[in-house]
Amino acid sequence: MTDLPAYLRPFVLGVLDGPDVRVDRLGEIDLYRPPGTARGGAILFVHGGPGPAGLEVMPRDWPVYKGYATAAARRGLVAAVVDHSLIHGLDRLVAAADEVEAAVGVLRSDPRVDPDRVGLWFFSGAGLLAGEWLDSRPDWLRFVALTYPLLATPPGVDDLVTAAEVIGKHKDLPVLLTRAGLEREELAGPVAEFVSAGGAALDIIDVPKGHHGFDMLDHTEESRAAVTKALDWAIAHLGEEPGADGKLLVPPPPAKKKTTSPRRTPSAAKPAVKPAAAVKEAPAEPATQQTLPTPRATPTPAPLADLGMATIAAVTADTPAARVISREHTAFAAHDLEGFLAMYSPTARIHLADGSELKGRRFLREYYRPRFDAGQCKTEVVQRLMLGEWVVEHVLSYDDGESTALLGLYRVVDGLITDVEFRA
Repeated sequence: MTDLPAYLRPFVLGVLDGPDVRVDRLGEIDLYRPPGTARGGAILFVHGGPGPAGLEVMPRDWPVYKGYATAAARRGLVAAVVDHSLIHGLDRLVAAADEVEAAVGVLRSDPRVDPDRVGLWFFSGAGLLAGEWLDSRPDWLRFVALTYPLLATPPGVDDLVTAAEVIGKHKDLPVLLTRAGLEREELAGPVAEFVSAGGAALDIIDVPKGHHGFDMLDHTEESRAAVTKALDWAIAHLGEEPGADGKLLVPPPPAKKKTTSPRRTPSAAKPAVKPAAAVKEAPAEPATQQTLPTPRATPTPAPLADLGMATIAAVTADTPAARVISREHTAFAAHDLEGFLAMYSPTARIHLADGSELKGRRFLREYYRPRFDAGQCKTEVVQRLMLGEWVVEHVLSYDDGESTALLGLYRVVDGLITDVEFRA
């Protein structure tokens, strides 16, 4: 085991994929589903970064994250692990924040998930992403957990909301810190500040003899107990009953045999799950003997009025893109910020009528939150035209109490809004 890179060492609880847990790969997200069809709570596990040099296996295929997700799924939760840009460097922090937010949207929209019972669990460098969630505290967020987190942004890196500045802002949001007693010095200081700022708003699990990454490096009873207790805590805050005292949540690792066994190698990455739509078979090769096509009669031109009606039907008929825009408008009218943002791509661009531009969900949230809180953002759709992935609307805006006519152009790709432009 010591010959393996640290990130490929076995998870401390020893759980593996099994027939009782189904894993679906959707883009950059792996979803771990328990047996049955009932809806329940869910956890998104967010890996840290940056990764070591020469990284060949992405985090969602590391035994530690597969282990956490499998353990949660065996307790009846839907678990997810997302690969995000922070693994490639701290300079990708903002991109990683948007990617994690997109993964939250995917997880909450899963038919097996109760969208109002979701928790976020951050590890190591991903602690830098936790502050925004502690600050915004959407209604569906049941808890935030941090395991050996990095909580201070290094110099030269774009700063997000610092966790220590907002811990305790929302008294009803449970927060768990699992800290390693042998933590690296540059991480231990900011963690101590976070604990001091958190006070009673923070639950803490200590691993006195644990190193950074103890859940894959330190295979001790202390480490096993800490991970088990953290899983119990998370499940309890999702509305599930924790295990009985002293009872492990998952099967213990197999007992060591006296005979020598070959060194265990990491599990191979799971193949990507293909979309539900069946792949069309290639057409059969044409026969050697060719048949000349039957000449067609020249069509009679349709009357101009009929062509006009056909064009109107094409651009006013309901389309998948129009349905996405309708859902966005519903959330907009209700001032449901998280529902509104869920309709946008993580890298969406909005060109406002004043010439300014918003890019990404993080900046959309900053722009729209105060306006939603103030009861602004009221519009009326006068006319709508649809064509393919585009929706064009004539709208009246009442943000300032007076009516302003705007033209809105929306582009929808793969069920999410990617581009919006408003013209006065």
